[in-house]
Amino acid sequence: MRKKIMLLGSGELGKEFTIAAQRIGQYIIAVDSYPGAPAMQVAHEFEVIDMLNGELLDKIVAKHKPDIIVPEIEAIRTERFYDYEKQGIQVVPSARAANFTMDRKAIRDLAAKELGLKTAAYRYATTLEEFRDAVKVIGLPCVVKPLMSSSGKGQSTVKTESDIDKAWGYAFEKGRGDKNEVIVEEFIPFDSEITLLTVTQKNGPALFCPPIGHRQERGDYMESWQPAAISDYQLNEAKKIAGAVTRSLNGYGIWGVEFFLAKGTVYFSELSPRPHDTGMVTLAGSQTFSEFELHARAILGLPIPEIKLERAAASAVILAKTDSQNYPKYTGLEKAAAFPQTNFRIFGKPFTRVNRRMGVALAYAPVGTSTDIVRKVAKEVADCIEVV
Repeated sequence: MRKKIMLLGSGELGKEFTIAAQRIGQYIIAVDSYPGAPAMQVAHEFEVIDMLNGELLDKIVAKHKPDIIVPEIEAIRTERFYDYEKQGIQVVPSARAANFTMDRKAIRDLAAKELGLKTAAYRYATTLEEFRDAVKVIGLPCVVKPLMSSSGKGQSTVKTESDIDKAWGYAFEKGRGDKNEVIVEEFIPFDSEITLLTVTQKNGPALFCPPIGHRQERGDYMESWQPAAISDYQLNEAKKIAGAVTRSLNGYGIWGVEFFLAKGTVYFSELSPRPHDTGMVTLAGSQTFSEFELHARAILGLPIPEIKLERAAASAVILAKTDSQNYPKYTGLEKAAAFPQTNFRIFGKPFTRVNRRMGVALAYAPVGTSTDIVRKVAKEVADCIEVV
């Protein structure tokens, strides 16, 4: 088996997927909007295009004739995927899944209206007037997000009336794609957030990874840990919800399904049809296969016998503090490497901006160890490394 896989989006998640797929004999073409993206550094071939330009996307698909297309970001002309499927190209997880999940409006309406799942109350807005009305209906505080964005870009919490216009401008400035629309969500006073990595297989049942806890700032993940503290009831509810959504969307691969846990209740939050930021904790060997290995196996139809918790583990991000177009250097690697039962990954991004994720620190310990302990160590490792 040797498939030609076209990766649309070549950041750190795409890089780890590329490595995982190559380790089982696959051929990768990495595509992104800028040269030197992390996955391009390890792929067999690469292309630099604006993936929101449908004609350019069609041209590189025709040029390379991939067997499989793996979307890794939101800013893609996803409606083209339906035609690619008709041409016999496998789209991951499926054209329907990619189109729904790259758009918060489509996936939220599917979850809340079609499947009847419990979500935060929400409204949409395309003008400032509609936005102000939506905030009044939802009430303060509320959360504002562009319909298309990643890594928390454009997301903010409106706490007072003075925040309203600022949140509107920020959502439009940082949104991706060409949809000038935002979603206003009820603020859920949650106890914790989790990601339930869900694997849908071609010839086997859906599998669930041990739940991952995570903490966010500015809408982007700062740290994650596995396993997350969750009751048996909540975990079973989360599995039911994740199973329902992924079955409706159809296709094979790994999905990052996010939930709020509040007063014993499980709220569906968001879903990504690909490896999830918070799932980088699996690079610490916390489970049988990393999320990237699981994605590659599921895409190719290879059996996944089981997913077991192997270690308690945690991840903590390494952030840039300044904007620079120069290739960054890193200090503190020797100090970081001296910690036992830890590791780190530098992603190799060719430029920086304030709070851009440039690497991740990992810590692990035997199963049963408090995740508070490994979280503390992962943070200490991350703090050793400075992006210069």
